[in-house]
Amino acid sequence: MRKIIVGISGASGSVYGFRLLEALAAADGVQTHLVITEGGRRTMAVESDLDPAKVEAVADVVHDERNLAASIASGSFGADAMAVLPCSIKTLSAIATSYSDNLLTRAADVMLKERRPLILGVRETPLHKGHLKLMLAAADIGAVIVPPMVALYNHPKTVEEVIDHGVGKVLDMLGVDNALYRRWDGER
Repeated sequence: MRKIIVGISGASGSVYGFRLLEALAAADGVQTHLVITEGGRRTMAVESDLDPAKVEAVADVVHDERNLAASIASGSFGADAMAVLPCSIKTLSAIATSYSDNLLTRAADVMLKERRPLILGVRETPLHKGHLKLMLAAADIGAVIVPPMVALYNHPKTVEEVIDHGVGKVLDMLGVDNALYRRWDGER
């Protein structure tokens, strides 16, 4: 059983994190551990009709962001991978500078120190030089930056198709097979 941590921070795009949880729940042999920050909960309420309880119900295990004694706060727990989707600039900054002031950032720090995959779906635009430096710093210590970007080669018709493409790319980085988006197979 692969243990995958999903973090949902306060950046816009909480629906990406929810869709990732749904896809992981449908995957064979995956146990999900979820952390939603207070900012993530606020953003969810402002930008969507998602109820945090509905999101939490999809996860196998839900952790309180204030519980730094949770299982996922230790490398000995053996989580296989983690994705923060969406990842706010605040969360990116904490991860890039090893500032583990909540469970989400502590779990991310554990992934980096244990040399396990950490995927950051950074959500911000436009980006200034400070944001770019933080992404570079995170990448330098082992994180993979996968911002949910719109891809037009597959001619998306709905917002759901756009979201599925971004989530599919994160699943690829987590090593989870998926068919959420049409892969490029050459010019037609």
